[in-house]
Amino acid sequence: MLQLQTLFVLLIATSGVLSFTTSVTPHAFNPRGTVLYAKGDEETGGQAIAAPKVGVKIETVTKDKVKSAQKQKSKTSDPVKRREEDFEDAPMYKVMLIGDTDYDQAHVVEKMCEILEDMDEGSAAAVYKQAQKGGQAMCGKYPFEHAELYKEQFGRSDPMIFSDVQED
Repeated sequence: MLQLQTLFVLLIATSGVLSFTTSVTPHAFNPRGTVLYAKGDEETGGQAIAAPKVGVKIETVTKDKVKSAQKQKSKTSDPVKRREEDFEDAPMYKVMLIGDTDYDQAHVVEKMCEILEDMDEGSAAAVYKQAQKGGQAMCGKYPFEHAELYKEQFGRSDPMIFSDVQED
């Protein structure tokens, strides 16, 4: 029986401790760990716990820049006037075949047709004959770069064909 009384006394003593520990008011914390208020204060209208007075003042200065551009729109029915651009044609140069008694007519006519894209065999033969009679004959008129290229190609052929470039 003594054991039972001891157990009963222990049970009563521990229930008193439990009731004492549950009567402590829990607190609510913010993420920084400071106490915001004691739970139960919001229901009873009690005073909230003050936040710490340590703080940092941050001044923010904002400047607003407003740019406004107005675009003029033309009516679609009005034709747009554009300035006429003046294009100058490139100056033309003559490619001249210089006559030589050592030429082989077939070789010169073949190379002229090969090098000058706009020349056929009949016109190449006529230029060859004219160069042999008069000393030189015009093969065609071309921009300077093309004329120089044709002169170089005539000079590189084997056997060499003599030619010249003259301003028109």
